[in-house]
Amino acid sequence: MRDAVIVEAVRTPIGKGKRNGALAGTHPVELLSHTLRTLVERSGIDPALVDDVIGGCVDQVGEQAMNTTRYAWLGAGLPESVPATTVDRQCGSSQQATHFAAQGVLSGAYDIAVACGVESMSRVPMWSNVPPGADPFGPGVAARYPEGLVPQGISAELIAAKWSIDRTAMDEYAVTSHRRAAAAWTGGLFDAEVAPLADLSSDECVRPGTTPEVLAGLRPAYHDPAFAERFPQIAWSVTAGNASPVNDGASAVLVMSGDTARRLGLRPLARLHSFAVTGSDPLLMLTGVIPATEKVLRRAGLRLDDIDLFEVNEAFAAVVLAWQQETGADLARVNVHGGAIALGHPLGASGTRLTTTLVHAMRERGARYGLQTMCEAGGLANALVLEAL
Repeated sequence: MRDAVIVEAVRTPIGKGKRNGALAGTHPVELLSHTLRTLVERSGIDPALVDDVIGGCVDQVGEQAMNTTRYAWLGAGLPESVPATTVDRQCGSSQQATHFAAQGVLSGAYDIAVACGVESMSRVPMWSNVPPGADPFGPGVAARYPEGLVPQGISAELIAAKWSIDRTAMDEYAVTSHRRAAAAWTGGLFDAEVAPLADLSSDECVRPGTTPEVLAGLRPAYHDPAFAERFPQIAWSVTAGNASPVNDGASAVLVMSGDTARRLGLRPLARLHSFAVTGSDPLLMLTGVIPATEKVLRRAGLRLDDIDLFEVNEAFAAVVLAWQQETGADLARVNVHGGAIALGHPLGASGTRLTTTLVHAMRERGARYGLQTMCEAGGLANALVLEAL
């Protein structure tokens, strides 16, 4: 029976997604090219052996249009004979790319595939692909949700209200994310996964000195009188401090069959054990990680207690804390090297960034099983289980 394994995983350091960010001067295609080039160099494979390159990108417009993944591969100086495609499952785009790459290997359609992702939010801001006045949803969605859908920040506020997660809990969680990320950098735990670029050698948004008191001084990020009237239960506790920032970055993982890895003399980091995708209420939007976790564990034949390490994308602290309440997971095993609140969330790159961090953390800590899950706009979520080999 075929299996699918990860033999290398690389990411850029994550820059601020602003004009003064350290990676703002780097074209998004070059961000991904750098990552793909490094992936090939570190693995030592002949890049002509790659059957397909599948990349995630959310705002596919402007400098991120025209199948960014294809041009990133070419821009890296890699063989023209290798094809590439770009997918969009919102924040889970590159995790979906990993699912597709692994499923291609498992089916026998591929022997070797690359899953990757990129987002330059400094150069291609969020929602750049929706011109002013455009309706990306259509009349059917408007009829089904007559009161209207809401932005993600409002969804995070609704989640905080539904699960009774207060401002203090969210701020304390955010501080923990920054402290873990800072400790991981100090301890050299990111060295194996990061490929420095444009004079940036570490993640730009990590704030080791932040405290609950500092975060308590921030204003609510999404307060809106109309939404306050529609949703009186909202306490307006989501701030820039307990949510992920906007960022620039890229990441990639090299996937192949176990037989191919043995033939090439490569040591796998982990086996891609099980996969799940799910849909959930598009109003709450970000809660799909809860059923996705249950679904992937059921498919894997595992219990929550079997999982040694978790990566749950920190789009907002409220998302992780609601997920923890529902699953009962031990937060000491969640995002152990910090999460997106500290490291950053370059949308299309975040899926394979989480995978990259997870496989390296599993090896560093001697973990057998790792579980990764991501919430996504529109009420979607991906989940996967990795097994150490």
